[in-house]
This record gives sequence, C-alpha cells and structure tokens, in this order.
Amino acid sequence: MAGTLFLCATPIGNLGDMTPRVIDTLRSVDVIAAEDTRNSIKLLNHFDIHTSMTSYHEYNKVEKAQQLVGQLLAGRNIALITDAGTPAISDPGEVLVRMCHESGVPVTSLPGPAACITALTLSGLSTRRFCFEGFLPSDKREKRRVLEELAGESRTIILYEAPHHLIRTLNELYEALGQRKITLCRELTKKFETIVPTTLEEALAYYRTEEPRGEYVLVLEGKSFAEKRQEEIASWEDRSIEEHMAYYENQGMENKAAMKQVAKDRGVSKREIYAYLHGES
Repeated sequence: MAGTLFLCATPIGNLGDMTPRVIDTLRSVDVIAAEDTRNSIKLLNHFDIHTSMTSYHEYNKVEKAQQLVGQLLAGRNIALITDAGTPAISDPGEVLVRMCHESGVPVTSLPGPAACITALTLSGLSTRRFCFEGFLPSDKREKRRVLEELAGESRTIILYEAPHHLIRTLNELYEALGQRKITLCRELTKKFETIVPTTLEEALAYYRTEEPRGEYVLVLEGKSFAEKRQEEIASWEDRSIEEHMAYYENQGMENKAAMKQVAKDRGVSKREIYAYLHGES
C-alpha cells in the first residue's frame, strides 16, 4: 500500500502559527522534503522534531519528485514543507502533487499560514473575488503579456515581490494598470509587520526616497465594472451600428437578438437602434 504525501504549512514569520497537527505529522512521517534543509533545520530544532530531511526545490523538482513518488509507492509517508507558508503556492511542490495524483499516491494538506490570504484579509480591498499572480515573470515578453491581462482584471489582484525589485514592479504596474488602490503588506506576522493602504502613485513617490525592506505582498484593486463598461462603450463607438450588428449576426445571432445586444453595448434603447437601422427619425 502506498504511503501518503502530507503538505504541511509552516509559519511565514511567527513561530506561534505552527499548528499542533503539523508538528505531530512532521514527527511521525518517514522523511521530510524541504525547500532548504539549512533553513528548515532551525524550525525542526525549535519544535524538537528529529525526522530526517531531504532537499526538494526548484532546481531538482522533476527528478527528485520522481524519487519521492517511488518512496511513497513503496509505502513511506513523506511531509513536504516550504521555507515559509503553504507548499505548492508559488512553490515547486505543485509538481510533486501532480505526480502523486498521476501515480495514485494519496495526498492531503494540513492547513496553515499562506502569505497571499493573510495579506488579502488585511488589505481592506474586496475579498469576494480575487486572483493570485505570485511573482511577475522575469522574462520581459511574458511579463508584458501578464500585465496586459491584469490591466483588464476586475478581481482583486495579489502579487509577491522582493524588496530589491519593488520599485520596478510598482512602476510597471502603474504604467500598465494606471492609478489603482494598493495595500502593501510587509514582513507579515513578524515583529515589524507593516500594512499600508495607499495608491500606486503614492507608493511610488514614497519609495523614491525610502529604501524597501523585507518581503512584500501587494494587493491591488481590480478594474471597476463601471470603468470596464465605459471602455466597452468607447470601443463600440469607433464602429458604425451596421458593423456592430454584423459582428453579432456573423456569429449566428438572430437580427432581434443582435439588435438587443448592440443596444446594450452602446448603452441605448433597442428602439433607438431599430429606428436608426430602419431610417426612422
């Protein structure tokens, strides 16, 4: 019988956030797969955990995942931990989880800290609908594509950023998204935790004179539906009503339905569209 992979969330700063269930699991499994064993040994020593560790990180995630799945299929129980927070969130753990599912290995998650959710709840921005982007891509072309997508995003947006890249990222967000509300969450759960609700413009002005310190989670408001609606109306105003009608009819929409949709797109009544198309004053 195969063993189980346990995804164990660890503190993102405050060691008091370690759950008893995670501590018990880390003590009882056969091996702990850790992102950085040098970092994790401090955590294990603090909680008097003596289980052996093996490294599992971005640079060995495929080959090592295959080895770990082999051990799991042989009946060993393995706990996966990241340097801080929940495994598989902006973390190579997602590869191991996928391989486990493909191999029929049971996987369970022990809930705990996650910087993205902690920041979202502290942001003061809408929590009903949100998207998590993690770190922006380092590749310029891919980053540009992602920023273009985010510019039209109506959900609250959550990003991670390191201090030495913060100013550049804030500037790129401002250029792509324009003025937006943003909450900068720094050093979450730690002694110098700082939560700053502001705007992109004000954040840029502040960090031109103050050096960013600590790890950041950026929470941005999405584009409002009213703003998106105005952009949609403006885009259709560049076309004639005939072109607008043809757009929907070419998709197989009946004349009446197309007329109704055109009126909705342009923010006018169906009667006005009908009158225009039939030459009525």
